[in-house]
Amino acid sequence: MTVSIASRLIGDDHPVYVIGEIGLNHNGDVELAMRLIDVAAEAGADAVKFQKRTPEIATPEHMRDTMRETPWGTMTYLDYRYRVEFSAEQYRQIGAYAASRGLDWFASPWDVPSVDVLEELDVVAHKIASASVTDIELLQRVAATGKPVILSTGMSTLEEIDRAVETLGTDRLIMLHATSTYPMPAEEANLRTIATLRDRYAGVPIGYSGHERGLQISLAAVALGARVVERHITLDRTMWGSDHAASLEPQGFEHLVRDIRIIESALGDGVKRVFPGEEAPKAKLRRVLA
Repeated sequence: MTVSIASRLIGDDHPVYVIGEIGLNHNGDVELAMRLIDVAAEAGADAVKFQKRTPEIATPEHMRDTMRETPWGTMTYLDYRYRVEFSAEQYRQIGAYAASRGLDWFASPWDVPSVDVLEELDVVAHKIASASVTDIELLQRVAATGKPVILSTGMSTLEEIDRAVETLGTDRLIMLHATSTYPMPAEEANLRTIATLRDRYAGVPIGYSGHERGLQISLAAVALGARVVERHITLDRTMWGSDHAASLEPQGFEHLVRDIRIIESALGDGVKRVFPGEEAPKAKLRRVLA
């Protein structure tokens, strides 16, 4: 099955769709968000992704009054969520800038009103974060938009994913294998799950959302058949914020996209043949002809 996001086709016979996950790495700063869009565009990515919350709904009750040290002083977790949340108008500005750089843009809505905001902004797709796999009300609202849906599967059982898929349908669904550890150690990558998901949800394009340090695991995911790769990006991994340490800096993200394209070319079509470049060594070295 092939799924279309804007002008890009996602499936076995199409290039890997690369997403630069900005998430909250903009730290509530529109100018920083635009600099990260530049990073994604200059690396050759296809899209950038953000997060959209209604803080008083999306913040778990037990976390709201937890105190947090931030660059803006000590504040409650709920106040922090408000501090880093973009308004619809700010997202309109950011979305226009992403489009001017040739990138698709969309976000992970964490609650139903956020879906409504993103629909008003006419995003090209919706992303379901791993934390939201069991939020059936949210999934129903996203399904009702008729837009392509990218479903991350971290911190979820197969039974939870089954219920999410039943709610979302498979016509416009893309699924990402993920492990929601930040940063993720290699022993938790479990990349063979890509094949498990492909077999269980036949026809659904399967990709990979990575939270590891480095490039190797994401590149191995492509070699194992991932049709989408999503990685967090940052200007500097030492910046304040929970996701920066598991993100790629500009050069790392550029190398990731470059190496994905090399691997795509190297995988070929699986048909055994003698390539033109082999003819001269064959004539020189083969003593016994068939």
